[in-house]
Amino acid sequence: MQEIIFLVEDAPEGGFTARSLGDSIYTDADTVAQLHSNVRDAVACHFEDPEKPGIIRLL
Repeated sequence: MQEIIFLVEDAPEGGFTARSLGDSIYTDADTVAQLHSNVRDAVACHFEDPEKPGIIRLL
């Protein structure tokens, strides 16, 4: 896999959520900057190095 795509939405309680399209990965954060960091961490935890996508896209 070369790319993974996350759908970003406003969270009802404030902040943001990010859900991957096609994989079971979900994270949230209070700020966009923290969301970027949380998404990178979630992807790193979900995939082994040879399978880790090279591109993470947030929509």
